[in-house]
Amino acid sequence: MADAVELHSLPPIALADVLVLSVVLPTFNEAGHVIEELDRIDESLVAAGVPHEILVVDDCSTDGTAEKVEAWGRARLIRLERNRGTGTARKIGTRAARGRYVAWTDVDLSYPNERFPEFVAELERSGADQVVGARTREEGTVKLLRSPTKWFIRKLASYLVRQPIPDLNSGMRVFRRDVAARYLDLLPPGFSCVSTLSLSFLANEHPVHYIDIEYRARAGRSKFHPLKDTYLYVLQVLRMITYFEPLRIFGPLALALLGLSTAKLGYDLIAHPFRVAGITLLLYIAAFNTLALGLLADLSSKGLMSRRARDDLP
Repeated sequence: MADAVELHSLPPIALADVLVLSVVLPTFNEAGHVIEELDRIDESLVAAGVPHEILVVDDCSTDGTAEKVEAWGRARLIRLERNRGTGTARKIGTRAARGRYVAWTDVDLSYPNERFPEFVAELERSGADQVVGARTREEGTVKLLRSPTKWFIRKLASYLVRQPIPDLNSGMRVFRRDVAARYLDLLPPGFSCVSTLSLSFLANEHPVHYIDIEYRARAGRSKFHPLKDTYLYVLQVLRMITYFEPLRIFGPLALALLGLSTAKLGYDLIAHPFRVAGITLLLYIAAFNTLALGLLADLSSKGLMSRRARDDLP
């Protein structure tokens, strides 16, 4: 049975066709600073004249975060009955959003959330489908592990989409709700949901723009688990490459196996004329099987994307 979701809604503040921005905020034990962040976001959008709503998706906090948000009185509050992860919280909030655009960010005071009006203006000025805040430096936990891992994954992801990615997993972004709706089912429950959304847009040629932002030390305790979340992050990026562009993985692997088997065949013919080792034949079989698997995966991927595109037609 699916988990129940408790939703507290304010009276409608605007019709969906005039509500510009829905700010989706996942929270988990953020009672010490959540109101400061809510005030900062709300005041900046009001000052800029951006019609908006704020949705807080509380991921089963135990420190009174949800009660503080409810008492604040200017947000729609969704309370999850068990802890389901930041990716699930963002997905639920995005599906409940009513604005033309959706903003994602964290409430730990690390992102310059007062700059959301600038992100909205860039979306409308440029016609991009997503605007991402590209952090100029790393202030997260376990920097010795995270920095090289993020560099490697960013290079791998750039290989997939054939363009540089300044910041793959920034938590601060604004995107078009109707475009993101096509890819919400792909989002994992954990921290890699933001990189998954970036890759979904980029791999399908949706324009993504970047704005440099400062990144501060977070308030409160980090929920990032260095080994587990890094492993899941790497795995998710590889999964997305295999999903959207399988030949970018299987093609080079098949060519490498083909080159190795050909080199081994040359050695066999020189060392033992008219005799080919069994391992050489196995390498050739592995090369052609890998290529065939990649072609089948590519056909399947293109078929899925084609069906998604047809489903989006009016």
